[in-house]
Amino acid sequence: MLNHAYCSDKYQYTMGKSFYDSGMKDQTAVFNLFYRKAPENNNWAVVSGTDEVIEMVENLGNMDPAFFEKFLPGEEYAEFRGYLSAMKFTGTVYAMREGEIVFPNQPIIIIEGPLIEAQVLETPMLCIMNHQMAVATKASRVCRATNRPVSEFGSRRAHGPWAATYGAKAAIIAGCASTSNILAGAMFDYGSTGTMAHSFVTAFGSSVAGEFKAFDTYIKTHRNESIILLIDTYDTLKCGVLNAIKAYRANGIDDNYAPGYGVRLDSGDLAYLSIECRRILDENGMKNCKIFATNSLDEYLITDLERQGACIDSYGVGDAIATSKAAPCFGNVYKLVQIDGEGVLKRSEDKIKLINPGFQITYRIMIDDPSKGEVFKVDVTCLRGDALSQKIESGETFTVCDEYDRYKTKTFEAGTYIALTMQHKVIENGRRCAPKHTLAEKKAYYDSTLMHFSPSERRLINPHYYKVDISDDLYNMKMEIINRLVKEIREFKLL
Repeated sequence: MLNHAYCSDKYQYTMGKSFYDSGMKDQTAVFNLFYRKAPENNNWAVVSGTDEVIEMVENLGNMDPAFFEKFLPGEEYAEFRGYLSAMKFTGTVYAMREGEIVFPNQPIIIIEGPLIEAQVLETPMLCIMNHQMAVATKASRVCRATNRPVSEFGSRRAHGPWAATYGAKAAIIAGCASTSNILAGAMFDYGSTGTMAHSFVTAFGSSVAGEFKAFDTYIKTHRNESIILLIDTYDTLKCGVLNAIKAYRANGIDDNYAPGYGVRLDSGDLAYLSIECRRILDENGMKNCKIFATNSLDEYLITDLERQGACIDSYGVGDAIATSKAAPCFGNVYKLVQIDGEGVLKRSEDKIKLINPGFQITYRIMIDDPSKGEVFKVDVTCLRGDALSQKIESGETFTVCDEYDRYKTKTFEAGTYIALTMQHKVIENGRRCAPKHTLAEKKAYYDSTLMHFSPSERRLINPHYYKVDISDDLYNMKMEIINRLVKEIREFKLL
């Protein structure tokens, strides 16, 4: 089996050798995994992949020295190869729950441990999280375009079997009602769904009679199951929907059929065809026959279909979700923020790449609004144990300031709020310590979390931006490091 802990870049190990040889390998490091900007002008992203990260971290150190010789050859690496073959992760990992809604610059995963151990986790961790969060965030967008169920069935377009399987998992977490992927369904105990392909219909001969025979055969071989017939192989309205009605009638299936029945549209003008199919089905006494629509759908097409009054009961979405087609590369990064207790940061030529230093923790502040119920009002990231963190943990009155406009403030009085900690300890002393959640539980957590944000924050186009701040102590540490760096750079000369 492929050990994903070593799906890495070589420079993680060339740096590792320098840490090893120079005596730095055991310095206590803190790394943050976070993203700077959500794709497609999203207000936020959806967390998925942390369970696979935990598995990956626990697999570190399970390779023979001969494996390392393939990319670190030579006698000068012999001692280091021996060290790597036995190097397990011994530190602590904090992570957000799968299904969490996360905003830019908030630590999704925090790694605290020996420098060399933490450094080599970067690439495999980003590989896992960038893929799953891209899919989850896109699935969230698609599912928020409609109140009707959305099924994920993009395996054939996914970037390999691993991506298909875990992408299906991410899509379910972020709102999809089902997946066609049987491996994902089996692995995560969630089940899978499926109907028929055009090849099933044409296997009975390219004729109107053959289409009826295909439908009749499928019904007879799937009694007592939910049945969906694909009706656009030849002509949706002139024979497809009529043959479906004929086949259902021939097999005694009507609105009393408990498992449910329906038809699928996969081409043409879906709005027009669905409206006409609905009329024909209703006229023939099949008011409970569902209409399922596919055909390269995404959130924009679904929104437009709904605007046109399409009579569609559920949607199937493939490559738009499975590949996060409009934004296939998610932007999580992994940065060192503290070394041996000292905050550090990257200051770049690009302003957006400036990071927050120090060992952090994020709180989500919720209030009970008399008219709206429990709503999220602000997220604030603090240095662990700093003045604001202590006030929040103690339930005291506190004030948050906008990082970019320090005159913008918001005060929360003691007793009026609930503070939710967003990063939870998932690995301690190198071993998992967090409870495991089923896929259904992760999906339910996402659904519940989403409903605590306002409708304006959930909309797809020009969402209202939720308030996200940092503590004064974190802000001051950041500015102190930057100001010191700027002074040193100005005074620096080549002697």
